Amino acid sequence: MDYTSFSLSIENHIAEVRFNRPDKANALHAEAWEEMRLLFRDLAGNSAVRVVILSGEGHHFCAGIDLTMLMSINQDMQDSCEGRKRERLRRHILYLQDCIQAIEDCPVPVLAAIHGGCIGGGLDIISACDMRYAAEGAYFTVKEVDMGMVADLGTLQRLPKLIPDGMAREMAYTGRKVAAQEAQACGLVNQVYPDQDALYAAVHALAVNIAAKSPLSIRGSKEMLVYARDHSVADGLNYIATWNAAMILSEDLATAFQASLTKKPPIFRD
Repeated sequence: MDYTSFSLSIENHIAEVRFNRPDKANALHAEAWEEMRLLFRDLAGNSAVRVVILSGEGHHFCAGIDLTMLMSINQDMQDSCEGRKRERLRRHILYLQDCIQAIEDCPVPVLAAIHGGCIGGGLDIISACDMRYAAEGAYFTVKEVDMGMVADLGTLQRLPKLIPDGMAREMAYTGRKVAAQEAQACGLVNQVYPDQDALYAAVHALAVNIAAKSPLSIRGSKEMLVYARDHSVADGLNYIATWNAAMILSEDLATAFQASLTKKPPIFRD
């Protein structure tokens, strides 16, 4: 489908997705949230895609939820019954959570290339990505606390799994801007690059590396890592035993073995 709030290109097994509302600092209005959900669901079903790069047009990565959308929620949820009004609001929050969940549910790695501001909902989004990389000058903030809100789309659930608990709490309680170098020091981003060009070049090179690997291995590795985050070690070991009992004797295994013997790069089919 055609997207208006995002730009999408797919080449050599790499999908490049960009927030495309630069005049709004890539803040997401209602249409953009739905597009994001559909876009990542579509990518999930595209066997030609082996890795996704997520970035933003303009001066910022993403400013989170569009304030006009936020201010209209109370009016949109109106009902003469207070219980039904609250039920409708809860369903709306769950829907927005699902828009971000579509990123984590994408079976291939999603690499976030971040420049400028990563604010509020932007932090929810990158927390659902596999890896995060930043340009010098990027910053990260849990903005919801300064708006009298509790972040409700995944930051408070995923961020403590990515960075030390005390740091996640400091960000949630203060809303302060965490600069790129500090974000790297605490583990929120893997690497910081001097500018956007260097950032995109490095992330694209990493995507090329991942895209050359066995698609079955990459998809399986992502599923195991997400599962291990939310389950015990024993549960994770049991799951990978079952997974490999089903998947290990694959065409990709034979291809990789043959490439090792011939000293030629393996070529895996989609």
